[in-house]
Amino acid sequence: MPAPSIVDILLHIAREEPLSSTVRAFRGLTREHLGKLIEEAAGRLGGDPVSLPAPPSEASVGSAPATPKATAVGELLPSSGATARLRVYSDGAARGNPGPAGAGAVLMDLDGNVVARLGKFLGHQTNNQAEYKGLLLGLKHAKALGAREVEVFADSELLIRQLGGRYQVKSPLLKPLFDEARLLLGAFSKVKLVHVPRAKNAEADEMSNRAIDERL
Repeated sequence: MPAPSIVDILLHIAREEPLSSTVRAFRGLTREHLGKLIEEAAGRLGGDPVSLPAPPSEASVGSAPATPKATAVGELLPSSGATARLRVYSDGAARGNPGPAGAGAVLMDLDGNVVARLGKFLGHQTNNQAEYKGLLLGLKHAKALGAREVEVFADSELLIRQLGGRYQVKSPLLKPLFDEARLLLGAFSKVKLVHVPRAKNAEADEMSNRAIDERL
């Protein structure tokens, strides 16, 4: 029997596997969308055969199986126009300031299609800490998806102006978050920072508040 091609394997996964753990790992991703992504990836790849692992020997039958390495959905797709440039909408919320806080981010492609919705419960923090952590959440995910250029949109004037060099970072709570954000931004070939009204950042705001409500 000839060795299967990588295309054969990806198409089998897309059509036969439940993919439930991957869908749970990426909020907003559906089984149908994930299957389509894998099929699109298969269509972009060649049909070269791959080497299958040898069956386990008798000596290894009773041993514990190796833990599989988790693969992010974005790693299945080559870095193309769909993911090479992403828009990162980020926000943070704190009820009480400081108080229960959440970080949120929504990633979109240049056509306005949502690539990912992200939320993370932060515990007891300030609003400005949450704003930075929402940005960090979005930037890390954009990098994991293979983005080379990002446009950052946030309704925090403080965050945008600090990152743009117009405001100094005086708070000892924000300084390490600022440093981490600058380091992440420096990993992209092109960055655009945009301050937007809260009304134009509603989806990221929803995710930050949902993170608090649902303890994401």
